[in-house]
Amino acid sequence: NHGLNNTLGFIKTNKGIVLVSSGTNAQSYDVIMNAIRTVSDKPVTQVINIGTQDHHWMGNHYFIQQGADVIALKRTVDTQKANRDAQLTRLQQGIGEQIKTVHPQHATQIIEADRHDMSIDGISMELVWPGKGHYAGDAILWLPEEKVMFTGDFVYMDRMLGIHPTSDAAAWQKSFHVIADYAPQHVIPGHGNPTNLDGARRDTGDYLDWLITNVRAAIEDWKEIDETIEGLSEAPQFKHLIHYDSWHRRNIHQAYLQLESAG
Repeated sequence: NHGLNNTLGFIKTNKGIVLVSSGTNAQSYDVIMNAIRTVSDKPVTQVINIGTQDHHWMGNHYFIQQGADVIALKRTVDTQKANRDAQLTRLQQGIGEQIKTVHPQHATQIIEADRHDMSIDGISMELVWPGKGHYAGDAILWLPEEKVMFTGDFVYMDRMLGIHPTSDAAAWQKSFHVIADYAPQHVIPGHGNPTNLDGARRDTGDYLDWLITNVRAAIEDWKEIDETIEGLSEAPQFKHLIHYDSWHRRNIHQAYLQLESAG
């Protein structure tokens, strides 16, 4: 899939296309443009980077070559830079020789704030950092008039989210509640199918609440990490999520380490 294993979206305006996340390389650029061409022959005029992981921004180069402006918060760009080399190594393992067509290029318009209100061809948008999550600099894009929220990797649908050493599980829980306070009617997640707020809660928000509450309680009861993992390993309400079997216990492990370290 050319490293293009996340959910992207785009906004059709009278003058052009606003793309949210840019894929990884030349091959993913072709896939994205083929999808856009099914509904519009207008050019991509803006790209908005809301994510830190490779598939959200390493395709910027190809859209900049075509004249697009790439917009991102400084927090997002800083986190991209900090994780760039590790992500390139991991990406190469997945796409092999296609790595030669990856040319990381950061935003052309970097916002020195945690919130940026803008209007693109009459469409109001808010680029916001709601707090840490999957990566420290991930952001969201809110369209207030349409009640549409592009959440990036703050929301996983249909599959189990992954808490990595780069993640902050407790902060992610809080950031999800910030997102929920917007009361979006349409949620475009970082992975999985578009949904509504109830769906986002079911597959992401409820899981984060359950995980943090139960792991924190285990730590307060002086339970060791192995005992905590075994005690929480069965969570049938989340078994419908793809990768539950391979990620759930890892998430408990990582959440325990983070919460214990935070005291």
